[in-house]
Amino acid sequence: MNDVFFCVSGMPQVLPLLRSRGIPAVEEPRADVTHLLLPVPLFDTEHLESLLHALPRNVTVLGGKLSHPLLETYKKFDFLQDEYYLAQNAALTAEAALRLAGNQLPVRFLELRVLIIGWGRIGKCLAQQLQQLGAQVCVAARKERDRAMIASLGCDALTLEQLPRSLDRCRVIFNTVPAPVLQAEVCPPDCIRIDLASVRGIEGENVIHARGLPGKLLPEAQAELIVETALRLLGKEDTQ
Repeated sequence: MNDVFFCVSGMPQVLPLLRSRGIPAVEEPRADVTHLLLPVPLFDTEHLESLLHALPRNVTVLGGKLSHPLLETYKKFDFLQDEYYLAQNAALTAEAALRLAGNQLPVRFLELRVLIIGWGRIGKCLAQQLQQLGAQVCVAARKERDRAMIASLGCDALTLEQLPRSLDRCRVIFNTVPAPVLQAEVCPPDCIRIDLASVRGIEGENVIHARGLPGKLLPEAQAELIVETALRLLGKEDTQ
């Protein structure tokens, strides 16, 4: 990949991975940088204006959730529009969520009743990984076709309306729905509640809000995925 020089913002684990592939990368902006790699997703935009001001005007921006008005005129590659990245990140998120829950549990997942709210990418990965661990998996989903698929995979399927009446034996609840779906007060007192959604779905006290989990618990794996995605997207650009 010729003439690529990265400025990497807020992701120190990414720098050595790029350099190990022979791709120059720095943390501080420079006039000869060609590509800016931002966090995925981009939550903190406080220093974005000063960062862009210190870089060439024709720099290409890569990252996730690149909808900020300051980025409107830049050429962009948004990882959150890339299906391969989304699928791999969902698997990492599920693995990190299970690690987080396991650290809170005094028992194994084997035969433990676990509830997943939502049947998107992360919900599907959670169900698969929990089944491999021998858990009793219950999934709440809005669409009938999703509940049919959930049941066919050997999980208990619920509507969202059935949730309050189906919590009595649940030891862990994972929410992936970015909208209010459950009050923490109706959950069993010994139930671990982990909210993975970008917008809180479990309201109340004693809820673990775990946004951006792969970067916190699996930083090296997350960095590898970010580097692989960046180089793959730029490789596609070179062939067009």
